[in-house]
Parts: sequence; C-alpha cells; structure tokens
Amino acid sequence: MTDTPPGASTRGRIDYIAEENSPRFRELKRTHRSFVFPLSAFFLVWYFVYVLLAGFAKDFMSQPVLGDINVGLLIGLGQFVTTFGITLWYVWFANNKLDPKSAAIREDLEKQEAGA
Repeated sequence: MTDTPPGASTRGRIDYIAEENSPRFRELKRTHRSFVFPLSAFFLVWYFVYVLLAGFAKDFMSQPVLGDINVGLLIGLGQFVTTFGITLWYVWFANNKLDPKSAAIREDLEKQEAGA
C-alpha cells in the first residue's frame, strides 16, 4: 500500500527504504563500518590500557625517561598523537573511499527526484 492518492503522480518520489536496502548503499555502510569499528576498538583498548597503567602501575608510569619526562607523560601525549592521527586517517579514508560512493548515490537520487 502506498501513500500516493489515486491519480497522483509518483514522479520525483524517492523510495528511501529501497535505496537503503540496495547493494550499493549496503556496500557504503560496510566500507564505513569496516574502517570505523576496528579503529574505535583499537583506540578504546589503547585508552583503557593507559588509564589502567596510570591507576595500577604507578612505578612503571613514573619511570623517568629524560629529565622530568616520565613514561606516563609520554603515553599520555601518545594519546593525543593517536587521536590526531586517527582523525587524519579517517578524513583521508572518507575523502577517498566513502565520498565517491556516497556522491554517486546522491547523484542518482537527485536525478530520481527531478524525474529524469
């Protein structure tokens, strides 16, 4: 059953549910998830290792490396470096892998909406 009244034109109407179930949209979601989920898991493990070390391995974390710089400080700064690195990697990934796929989908949907 449709929401279109009898005699009304369906031109320009997009079936978003059908598009969401299409192979190309599923591939876009799969590509996104295959990048984001493992990287998120890696970062969360990395972060919690740091927190656990700070809480339970104080002797290790307080080992001096160079002057007043200790292991804990280096690992903490590594958290920031990792965050920026992941961000840069995701931007590259999105620009090169996700955006072309989503642009093709968007272009086709815009053509459908225009009734072409």
